[in-house]
Amino acid sequence: MAINKISNSQEYISHHLMNLQLDMHNFKLINPDSINFSKNFWVLNIDSIFFSLLLGILFSMVFYIAAKKITTGVPGKLQSGIELIIIFINKNINDIYHGKSKLIAPLSLTIFVWCFLMNLMDLIPTDILPYISKYWIGLPALRIVPSADINITTALAIGVFALILFYSIKIKGAYGFTKELTLYPFNNPIFIPINLILESVSIISKPVSLSLRLFGNMYSSELIFILINGLLPWWLQWSFNVPWAIFHILIILLQSFIFMVLTIVYLSMASEKH
Repeated sequence: MAINKISNSQEYISHHLMNLQLDMHNFKLINPDSINFSKNFWVLNIDSIFFSLLLGILFSMVFYIAAKKITTGVPGKLQSGIELIIIFINKNINDIYHGKSKLIAPLSLTIFVWCFLMNLMDLIPTDILPYISKYWIGLPALRIVPSADINITTALAIGVFALILFYSIKIKGAYGFTKELTLYPFNNPIFIPINLILESVSIISKPVSLSLRLFGNMYSSELIFILINGLLPWWLQWSFNVPWAIFHILIILLQSFIFMVLTIVYLSMASEKH
């Protein structure tokens, strides 16, 4: 009985950590129980893509509706909430970013709200949507937290990285950017190879740290919920799930805030002329 319980728990945990994947060779859904990584290399995690796009559309619609109904009189609850978010983000931009750009404010708002919504999906009970997708729709697997997928966080970080390079070249010029890579921190032609290595590592580490920080925190948080449900009896799960969910609200907000602030910091550094 103990061996069966451990086996069932392992199967439950491993299944909940599997994405709904589409094999790009034959455009068929992959069964997570029979996946062969040597044959199934080019795949899409379509559940992560679906939920991230869905949350992005939801975010856009809510803000569009609020913008259409904006009033200079007594604001409603929706307008008040959005105004508080915008004031909060604008304060951080004014404190950190010292250049002039029409992109930084909407970019920071999008990153903060979108990351928050993706992280918020982790508070939905672990088994509800996977159960519906399996027994009502017939899907082999489903994960609903896009930010717990390294592919999604890497895509966000690569987008920020592209903007860092764009602003570095736009503000400093191609010559100034090249000079910064080759003559810093040691301002001598002899040290150009060393400077290039050091600065390349510094630049590449920015998107890597952005993606891994968000992914690591959300993946571990999701895993804790899965472990609680997979290892504990149903009548004891709530006593661990509720305290962790309350604490997890802080993690959700903090990780969204950190991703936004680091984006502003990196773009501010890219926009400075040395």
